[in-house]
Amino acid sequence: MPLFALICTDRPGQQALRQENRAAHLDWLQASPGVLQAGPFLDDAGAMTGSLLIVDMADRAAVAAWAAGDPYAQAGLFVEVRIEAWKRVIG
Repeated sequence: MPLFALICTDRPGQQALRQENRAAHLDWLQASPGVLQAGPFLDDAGAMTGSLLIVDMADRAAVAAWAAGDPYAQAGLFVEVRIEAWKRVIG
């Protein structure tokens, strides 16, 4: 299966929305097969500003369908979600 990177950018000023949905988001990730890496982007002050997920799924359509179920996405946290094919070279 190919690897994909999801690059998710939070809507500005939505730290409270992120925190309200964080536990559900983490539970959803833990229950999702194919998630290889996941974590937040941070600003200079250490506040979370988005997410990076590396997933192993059948194709871009499968990734998009899966990503739509993310509690963060369902809550409207993200202003943008990019799905990029990704090739592991190191690690």
